[in-house]
Amino acid sequence: MNKKDLRLLLGRWKIALFLLAAVTCFHFADVRAADKSGDQPLLKIRVAYSAISGSSLPAWVAYEKGFFSKYGLDVQLLYVDGGSKVVQTLISGDVAAAQVGGPSVIQNDLQGAGIKIIAGFLNALTYKLMVAKDITNPEELRGKTLAVSGFGSSSDFATRYVMDKYGLVVGKDVTLVQIAGSEPARMAALQSGRIQGTMVNIPVTAQATKLGFNTLADLQMLGLEYQHTCLAVTQDLITSQPDLVRNLMKAFVEAIAYHKTHRKEALAILQKYLRTDDKDALEETYESIGLTLIPAKPYPTLKGIHIMLQELAVKDPKAQSAKPKQFVDFTFIKELDKSGFIDRLYKPWPAVATREEPRPSAVTTVKEKTAPVEEKRKLASKTTPAPQVTAKPPPVSAEPVQGLSSTPSAGQEYTIKAGETLRTPAQKSYGSELQ
Repeated sequence: MNKKDLRLLLGRWKIALFLLAAVTCFHFADVRAADKSGDQPLLKIRVAYSAISGSSLPAWVAYEKGFFSKYGLDVQLLYVDGGSKVVQTLISGDVAAAQVGGPSVIQNDLQGAGIKIIAGFLNALTYKLMVAKDITNPEELRGKTLAVSGFGSSSDFATRYVMDKYGLVVGKDVTLVQIAGSEPARMAALQSGRIQGTMVNIPVTAQATKLGFNTLADLQMLGLEYQHTCLAVTQDLITSQPDLVRNLMKAFVEAIAYHKTHRKEALAILQKYLRTDDKDALEETYESIGLTLIPAKPYPTLKGIHIMLQELAVKDPKAQSAKPKQFVDFTFIKELDKSGFIDRLYKPWPAVATREEPRPSAVTTVKEKTAPVEEKRKLASKTTPAPQVTAKPPPVSAEPVQGLSSTPSAGQEYTIKAGETLRTPAQKSYGSELQ
């Protein structure tokens, strides 16, 4: 072998050794990367929600947009029909957290269930009392049958509250029946004539109006604080796995920021879960609930829980001595608020991006996002004027209320705006009782 052939052979060996070394390095790099990702696998948990309505938007967005996985959680999202059933799955440990109506949590916790409300997604009543086409005033409800989702539920409370304001006695002047299932099930009963009225939420309200049913009371304008929808976990989970609860809260809070700043995407998610192509209903749900009622900082409402306890105290002695704070744990929402985590979600990106995924732009104020006056006029024209149980718009955010009093606060002036259907301010009709 001459020198030229030897140099050629050595050159080929060098190339082969280089390629072998490169492949080996890439292999070990892949193994190290796999080992690193395997150090912190996603934690598999179940999260339940109890309503097919706009109030479930935080859970739907957190799931659809990957905010659960962003914070280390592999979530199986479950729909469980009915608040009491959801709470039972929470107590049994079948789910780690539940987005559920406040009444079910409060009632079970009074019996020692050991559940805590850690966030408040809807802190006001959003129902409308939809009644048969031939009913135009409260007196015409005498002798009629109204439906609720279940005794002790939010719809039950709302119905009894309105009947009391109208001077009608449940069980004497009107009959209440339970119809299990979602709001469409109660609407089907109204259409068939089995019942003459029921409380429904947005967007079922828009569909009911299109069908010609009358709105006898609009509780969304009531201004009454009430823990309509909340995020609940067990005290055991808070004690044993606080980081899991903290990451859950981060996912929900970021989901809220996302749907408030991504209108198109939020409407698509609503369309998927509400299973409707009705653009008016979807827009109303997004505007009234997604933008206006779900707070950016979802503190539970102590005042709202206080009102619920007053109602429960009529039948449950334990509610008489109960305090709103015993049902709530503010630890995690306060952490995110005081650390600036929530505020940062609404700040625009700096000029130079630091990560690939887009950041929500600053939130447009509620005034800028409210429906045009002309659109409100159209909605108002479709409803039959009747004595309304109405007052001031509910608060956008309900942070902890200090110094609760058992007596109602004094009423405030309310200016009726163009396009609204109020006949007179609520104070003139009901005084301070509505506060």
